[in-house]
Amino acid sequence: MAEESNSLEYTPTWVVAVVCFVIVLISFFAERGLHNLGKWLKKKKQDALFEALQKLEEELMLLGFISLLLTVTQGAISRFCIPPHLAAIMLPCKRKTESSSHEKYFHVINNRRRLLSASSNAAHCVHKGKVQLFSLEALHQLHIFIFVLAVVQVIFCASTMVLGGARIRQWKAWEDSIKPKPEPEGQTKIAEEHHHHLTKFLHKHTKGFWRKAAVISWLISFFKHFTGSITKSDYIALRQGFIKAHFPHMSQFNFHEYILRNLQMDFKQIVGISWYLWLFVVIFLLLNVEGWHTYFWLAFLPLILLLLVGAKLEHIIALMAHEANEQTDNKEVKPSDDHFWFGKPVIILHLIHFILFQNSFEIAFFFWIWCTYGFESCIMEKLGYIVPRLIMGLIVQVLCSYSTLPLYALVSQMGSKYTVRVFRGPTQSLITRWANMPSGIHMRLRLIPIS
Repeated sequence: MAEESNSLEYTPTWVVAVVCFVIVLISFFAERGLHNLGKWLKKKKQDALFEALQKLEEELMLLGFISLLLTVTQGAISRFCIPPHLAAIMLPCKRKTESSSHEKYFHVINNRRRLLSASSNAAHCVHKGKVQLFSLEALHQLHIFIFVLAVVQVIFCASTMVLGGARIRQWKAWEDSIKPKPEPEGQTKIAEEHHHHLTKFLHKHTKGFWRKAAVISWLISFFKHFTGSITKSDYIALRQGFIKAHFPHMSQFNFHEYILRNLQMDFKQIVGISWYLWLFVVIFLLLNVEGWHTYFWLAFLPLILLLLVGAKLEHIIALMAHEANEQTDNKEVKPSDDHFWFGKPVIILHLIHFILFQNSFEIAFFFWIWCTYGFESCIMEKLGYIVPRLIMGLIVQVLCSYSTLPLYALVSQMGSKYTVRVFRGPTQSLITRWANMPSGIHMRLRLIPIS
């Protein structure tokens, strides 16, 4: 009778209608909000951000499909039975009784009388002398986790783009300060300013013979990552090295706009949840065993990787400065893929993607435990483990979004190739044709400024 009273057949129609109406209304507003945001991005010609939004919608759809699949198959999953001793190994929380594994399980079952009365699946396994593989209550809690993960992923992606964009927009004043002046001596003043900042750049990174030592150079790069290391001289020196390497005959080039669009394209890559990230989630859940303190130790992983990536990016700048300083005649920064791990700058982007996702997963897991089991849950562990995890999560999110990702957007352009896709429409076609022309023709071309 308890199972019948909880069925939809015996639920008042007004309750069904009200619940469906509220759910549909919330879903409609969420869908319209994303649709209008996409239209606004298209109107502002933010194609990269629009593609990132579409990628985010795909990930939300995937999470929704996973939740739907769990809902549809929960009856079949809950009817799977396993031997009692298998249900007593690798538990996230220690049983409160020291009885046998079979008795331990039934102790938990007795504490879930409502669940037993609502479903015959547990009794089905009990009659066989076994236990359920996955209870309906656990499946419901897994639904909640998927929802929390989706919400946190959206919030963290938005904060990443806001902080990264804010950092790069601070460089706009440096770009404006070196635009060609209308007066006749404008070009001369710009050339003098370029030389001045290149000299400061080389002096900053090569002063002292001890900087050539690999250990000292790495240590300096490590600590510079915390201090907002990119200065105006760094920006202008890298800018000039990029332009001379890829567009030596272009009259004007808005390097700041180029970097900002590259940041948007990089953001499109880090929004998604790749297969290896899902594999990491599975391993993460597998290792959540009582007494291992897995979540506390794994919370250090994104922080360690972030510090390593930040130090590597700073070290690349230092290497380019040393190479430029060793030139005898025309000292200038020369981009090269050789400075990056395995000659592939994209490896660093994959690491940043992993860092941001793992950090959002950590925070989502914390809020899920808090909302589902309470702050005193054994999975939550002691306060001494919780506070460092939250502090590290906040540090990783802010440092990676505001410092590391913009730094990558800048330093990754110091590779051997440039990204044509960041140029819009006719400009992209013009750049492509220009790159394929014989070098002698370049001297007679003056390309339009990139806006």
